Parts: sequence; structure tokens; C-alpha cells
Amino acid sequence: MSYQVKIDKKVLKRLEKIPEPFYKSLKDSILELGNEPRPNGSMKLKGRAGYRIRVGNYRVIYEIEDSIKIVEVLDVGHRGEIYEG
Repeated sequence: MSYQVKIDKKVLKRLEKIPEPFYKSLKDSILELGNEPRPNGSMKLKGRAGYRIRVGNYRVIYEIEDSIKIVEVLDVGHRGEIYEG
């Protein structure tokens, strides 16, 4: 069951600012969501829509549309900043 992964332009810009080797790990983890949208360690968020995965000290926030097989990445950032605002 393959899902299409959609990434917003603002998320791409934030992702590009993340230094290596974290950038590659995040990119690989995001692309892997297409194969497994709920990997081990993913959590449904409380107080806001979506799920999150941890990649080192970074977090990826995303939503899953099972009916149309789409994973939409909503945000990516450092764990200390991602949940603010």
C-alpha cells in the first residue's frame, strides 16, 4: 500500500535550512512515510491534528488521508521549536 507524500513549499524551505547529516535522515524518513505512514515510534498528536515522527532531535508533523492514500507533511523542525505556536 503506497501513499503519495505531499510536502508544502514552506516545509521544503525549512527542511533545506537543516544541516547535514540531519537533512538526509529527515528526507529519507519523510519519503519512507509513503510506504509506511504509521511507522514504529509515530504518535498521534494531542491538541492538534496529525501525527509525528522523531528523527534525532527533529520532528516531522504530518496528516494521513487513508481514503485517498496521501500523507501530507505539515511541519518539520527541531524538537524545541516544533510544538510552539
